[in-house]
Amino acid sequence: MREIDRRPFVFAVVLYLLAWFFGFPIRAQSAPLRDVECTLILDAASGETLYQQGVCDQRFSPASTFKVPLALIGYDAGILSDEHRPSWDYKPEFKAVKRDQKTVDPTIWERDSVLWFSREITRRLGSEGFAGYVSKLDYGNSDVSGTAGKNDSLTRSWVNSSLKISPLEQVDFLRRLLDRKLPVSDKAYAMTEAILPTFQAGGWTVQGKTGTTRLGNDADKVKRSLGWFVGWAQRDGRKIVFARLVVDTKRSDTPKGLKTRAVFLKELPNLIKQE
Repeated sequence: MREIDRRPFVFAVVLYLLAWFFGFPIRAQSAPLRDVECTLILDAASGETLYQQGVCDQRFSPASTFKVPLALIGYDAGILSDEHRPSWDYKPEFKAVKRDQKTVDPTIWERDSVLWFSREITRRLGSEGFAGYVSKLDYGNSDVSGTAGKNDSLTRSWVNSSLKISPLEQVDFLRRLLDRKLPVSDKAYAMTEAILPTFQAGGWTVQGKTGTTRLGNDADKVKRSLGWFVGWAQRDGRKIVFARLVVDTKRSDTPKGLKTRAVFLKELPNLIKQE
């Protein structure tokens, strides 16, 4: 029987032990990143899956799609009043991008996806109130603890942080919203539906919210671009709920959510067979 040369194995073990002893980082080689895409459309009434393609059960940051449940919360808690009240003025301490340095009301907030307005709602709720509402809504993993060691629960937990949701969970939440099976007031439902942006797509009247962020932490050289578009649509008495998610392996300098919305609106008429 041929004797096995054990020297390479022994050499590898010695190198590993030396690296561990001197404190050098030891990392397993990670699998290459892959693009993630999901398009999911359900009948709003029955829950029947009308179209599904891609990976739809993986959780990611909701980004600005979180403005849908946050609107419900804001109206239910009495922080928001109607489509145009309150109207809050911009303050320099908000440190917002230039396009958001303006007076904002609930309609403008949803339409232009203004982050500082969201933060003013959560600030008024407080940590306990905010966490309690998200838990009651059973939204994604319901984790609004924020980034470890950063104390950003009320400012960033829904943007590339602790709160995560899958496309499957997005459409489930939207169905419960439309069925009014969430623990909020009738006014909260009505006002949220009133301020959500509306679009047209080949005979479909669509209401939905985009979401854009870059996944990864400060140490990552390349951050993945994420884009959401979620909502509902009606045509000829038929109502659907949908979620479109795109996560690229490479960083994009254009808002991924806007591109994701544009592609979905273009494709929607061909995705659902008319009866």
